[in-house]
Amino acid sequence: MPIPKVVGRFNKYVTNPVARLVAGWLPPFAVIGHRGRVSRREYRTPVAAFRSKDGLVVALTYGADADWVKNVLKDERCTVRRLGRVREATGPRIVTGTQGMKLVPAPVRIPLRLLNATEFLTLRIGPSR
Repeated sequence: MPIPKVVGRFNKYVTNPVARLVAGWLPPFAVIGHRGRVSRREYRTPVAAFRSKDGLVVALTYGADADWVKNVLKDERCTVRRLGRVREATGPRIVTGTQGMKLVPAPVRIPLRLLNATEFLTLRIGPSR
């Protein structure tokens, strides 16, 4: 089971505003820019993003039903600020279980298993803008 929603709400209003200040600069953290599915409002969500063969992989510690994930999947694109650079990301895809776990670095797998994170989002990354 992913992290409980009550923790997610706390992070949304307390932790995330602070994390957004450094997440786009401090690896492995990144900031995902996305639009709301209904409101079309722009959001910025801090995540841990790891390089993969085709782009980036994000462990979905709150599960694939998190609003930001739904937004990215609906638009089929987002932006990623990582290491101080903003890039377009396309082709979002959910990968689950062992297949997804193999996409993240080995030292990260232990804490992800403790959190019962079993879903991952893969993104193809375009050039810097």
